[in-house]
Amino acid sequence: MKQQILVVDDDKEVVRLMRAYLEKAGYGVLVAYDGETAVHILRRDEPDLLLLDLMLPDKDGYDITRLVRADSALAHIPIIMLSARVEDMDKIIGLEIGADDYVTKPYNPREVVARVRARLRHRAGSVPPQTIQAGGLVMDSARHELKLDGTLIRLTATEFGLLRVLMEQAGYLFTRDELISKGLGMDYEGIDRTLDSHIRNLRRKIESDPQKPTYIQTVYGIGYRLERKTR
Repeated sequence: MKQQILVVDDDKEVVRLMRAYLEKAGYGVLVAYDGETAVHILRRDEPDLLLLDLMLPDKDGYDITRLVRADSALAHIPIIMLSARVEDMDKIIGLEIGADDYVTKPYNPREVVARVRARLRHRAGSVPPQTIQAGGLVMDSARHELKLDGTLIRLTATEFGLLRVLMEQAGYLFTRDELISKGLGMDYEGIDRTLDSHIRNLRRKIESDPQKPTYIQTVYGIGYRLERKTR
């Protein structure tokens, strides 16, 4: 069965172009031109990935991203934001509320397809059938679940991939390049800020005090590591 990509943009020419490139790459394509329709399709079809324009006539991309991440049935869906907003702060906000990637317009459709392929390939390869534990964190990779002291924690696909890599080699100091390669499976433009945003989100979810983390440690000038024992 073809993997399904939902393309959401109020510019019908953009949708037509992306649909043509995605279908040529072998994907099934669902389309929506407004936020309400996008939400309906998400809940009905649960696509494999969401290509989401930030500026929409009703619900904007931020609203839809928050909705997806708050819904346990949809939270696993990778989200790639497409936007004409090029400021770093816009990218950081998008990533911090749960987007997995952010591509600025104008973009090359081939690049977007490459990012879609990399994101789906990474997701497919990131669920080995095993349970990993570090302190109060227990990750079930087969079920794509994380529990902290028995409480289920909702993670985006990107957050899950990064934390999985850190937990699999707890105590190992990853450079930024290593973590982005193993945890995200692709290169990002502006990688330092992108990685930092995802780590910041993870700390908010798993640390009792994100300002004084006990799990994910920063080694300034090098990268990150996960502590084996936190108690």
